[in-house]
Amino acid sequence: MREQQHTLASSISLEGVGLHTGLPVRCSLHPAPASSGRVFVRVDQPGSPPIPARLGSLAPAALCTRLQQGSPPVQVQTVEHLLAALYVLGIDNCRIEVEGPELPILDGSALPFVEAVAQAGILAQEQPALLGVIQEPVTVWAGEAFVSAVPYPGFRFTYGIDFADCPIGQQWLSWRENRADFVQSIAPARTFARQQDAELARQQGLIQGGSLENAIVCSKTEWLGPLRFPDEPVRHKLVDLLGDLSLLGCRLQGHIVAYKAGHALHHRLAEQLLKSGSLQVEPAQEQARDPLCLGGVESRSSF
Repeated sequence: MREQQHTLASSISLEGVGLHTGLPVRCSLHPAPASSGRVFVRVDQPGSPPIPARLGSLAPAALCTRLQQGSPPVQVQTVEHLLAALYVLGIDNCRIEVEGPELPILDGSALPFVEAVAQAGILAQEQPALLGVIQEPVTVWAGEAFVSAVPYPGFRFTYGIDFADCPIGQQWLSWRENRADFVQSIAPARTFARQQDAELARQQGLIQGGSLENAIVCSKTEWLGPLRFPDEPVRHKLVDLLGDLSLLGCRLQGHIVAYKAGHALHHRLAEQLLKSGSLQVEPAQEQARDPLCLGGVESRSSF
């Protein structure tokens, strides 16, 4: 049997501040028709313009993922944490109404969005979900940073980071996609920064809403607050990767490996997968799926 698409069973709203603008923002998640996709709607703008969460909506941005549509363009940014939650939880169709230029950062992780979906509930729809099967290896580079996609019979993501001059150090995480484990071990990981990078970004007009309430920050010698996991930074990089690759509009079957990458390189890999023809999109076959819950079993390994 084919796996069905899913949407939310009811609507739910979240409020907070935008990480980069520092402005108060409200977003509301609503059920959406089958095959409509995940669509942001700027309800604070005339005509409530829609912005599909697809690769064709990408716009350049620093330190986040930004989408735009129209002329003059209407934008929404810092969408990656919500998109990661919707992707792993199997929400194919969702109307996301936003009152402001970016989503709320909340606690800096994807967990508040996971909890919102759990509260709203998940509803199966009649149309089959889409599966993107990686047929041939694809790699994109930027200096020593890279992201690769290779054929693999399951759903696996591996990430490596290296910050030798601070407590972050070198971290590797390899994860087989699993809803319960995402809730327990990946979604709670918060956005992170080195103190000197955060100060520079603030001087450039970014992260105006950033604080120790929604990010983990380290000096050259120590963390300025407690961590949820010893390797929380690399876990958060995996959240960003999942959210960015969700712009392909299908579930990925393959092994994605990233090293010292970021949003721009994630996006380049997704675009190259489509351009090269190495991604075969087909109706997904039904599989045993773990139920959405707020607990799980860690499946981490180090390289």
